[in-house]
Amino acid sequence: MDDDLKPRPKPPAHEIGSDLATLSIHELAERIDLMKTEILRLETAMAAKTSSKSAAESVFKF
Repeated sequence: MDDDLKPRPKPPAHEIGSDLATLSIHELAERIDLMKTEILRLETAMAAKTSSKSAAESVFKF
C-alpha cells in the first residue's frame, strides 16, 4: 500500500542508443540541447580535475 504513495522515478530524458524514429524535430532539438549541456558539464569537470592535477604535480616536483 505504501508503494502507491511513493513517487515513481522519472525516466531519463535521453538514453544513448535509444530509438529516435518516433521523435519529432522539436523533441530531437531538445535532446541535442540536453546533450550539449551535459557535454559542457563534463568538460568543465574535466578541466577542473586537470587543473587540480597540474597544481598538485607542480607542488611535488623537485
